[in-house]
Amino acid sequence: MSAKTVTAKLGAAALAALLAAGPGQAGEYGVLMKTLANPFWGAMGEGVEDGAKEAGVEYHIQAVESDQAAESQLNVCNTMLERSPVAMITAAINSTNLLPCLKAAQEAGIKVVDLDGNLDPAILEAEGIDITFRIGSDNVLAGAQGAEYMVSQLGADATGPVLVIEGLSGNITGQMRAEGFAAKLAELAPGLEIVASLPGDWDRGKAANITNDILTRNPDLVGIFAANDGMALGAVESVFAAGKGGDVIIIGVDGNSDAVKSIQDGRLTASVAQLPYLVGKQAVETVKAAVEGGAVEGQIIVPTLVLTKEVMDAGSEPLLEFVK
Repeated sequence: MSAKTVTAKLGAAALAALLAAGPGQAGEYGVLMKTLANPFWGAMGEGVEDGAKEAGVEYHIQAVESDQAAESQLNVCNTMLERSPVAMITAAINSTNLLPCLKAAQEAGIKVVDLDGNLDPAILEAEGIDITFRIGSDNVLAGAQGAEYMVSQLGADATGPVLVIEGLSGNITGQMRAEGFAAKLAELAPGLEIVASLPGDWDRGKAANITNDILTRNPDLVGIFAANDGMALGAVESVFAAGKGGDVIIIGVDGNSDAVKSIQDGRLTASVAQLPYLVGKQAVETVKAAVEGGAVEGQIIVPTLVLTKEVMDAGSEPLLEFVK
């Protein structure tokens, strides 16, 4: 049985508490998430759990109380180092907060994995940190897929204002998603104008407020792209509260369980599903190969899927089995 400290099945109260780490298991893998209270990271935690069971490896998962708790995450990372794991699979809150811990891990001969592509390669190079591999979706492509779907619904000749809700300021993941969306939208439908691109800090309430403000100034808003599903669902709340449900195309990214329900209910238009369960599972499988001396690719891209009610109702897309 795999050793687990925090799993995706625990409640939010337990996830918010940072658990003190005891002595590590020989050959143990350390897994450092953001917050498992977020359905995206919860699904990734399930993938880690299933991947570890299938691979027959011991692992230790920890997470922090929110995906903005950068200092707390560094403290947890340093505590995880004390367990002397053979590998550390890390989902950094931003590109810099874990650098001292990751450098120490490298010096100790620990394999370091960038989970979900949260580390900036240029910053890693400047710090002399050579990670074993990074795994996740192509975030620029995910943003571009969001734009492609929006244009497919509105038409290449469509005109009107569009809102982009970015992630946490300084986070490369959200930045790449927003940039991918903006570039593809300009290419496919130049008449659709991004009137605001604002950081929602991965926060549902903040995204709702941003949407409300932009709708007040642009009552003819035709589309919203949010860099994650939580923020997209906040936008949904404001759009429906303004009596514009169904009039505004709203697209998120992640494909988490809350987004799936909202899409099925006819509220959220679509989500570019990042398949976090598959990311977590493949991360464990790949790092096991690296620990055992096998050659692994430096970057592993997990596919994405534009998740809509039509796709889910049809049920024929093979990737749907990984939507959790």
